[in-house]
Amino acid sequence: MATAYQDRKLADPAINVGDERYFEAAAEGKLLLKKCDECGEVHHFPRGVCPFCLSSKVDWIEAKGTGTIYSYSVTRRAGPTPYCIAYVKLDEGVTMMTNIVDCDLDSVRIGQKVRLTFKQSANGTAIPMFALA
Repeated sequence: MATAYQDRKLADPAINVGDERYFEAAAEGKLLLKKCDECGEVHHFPRGVCPFCLSSKVDWIEAKGTGTIYSYSVTRRAGPTPYCIAYVKLDEGVTMMTNIVDCDLDSVRIGQKVRLTFKQSANGTAIPMFALA
């Protein structure tokens, strides 16, 4: 039996100092990452210091918005609405935790290509998620 995706109420994200640009870009339909000017590594969740070399010389870059499912789990008992939580490896090489949306949740598989989409939290903040490509 298929498990159809259903929109669910999303909690508002905690927006820390320095996160504003990330969520402003999300409201424009863009996913931002940080890239270190010292070691060249890209990271997500964006932060002010590179987690690889601890340099503070990091700049925003826009992600392509495409990737591959690395791992996932369909949660059916944590609440009234089933959902799919996943790790997606972006084409930029970064792996991020997210949700897979707008599909039959039973059709999700490791290795599937995904594309960026956004869902709104309770207060209207755009949250990056992914749909099957």
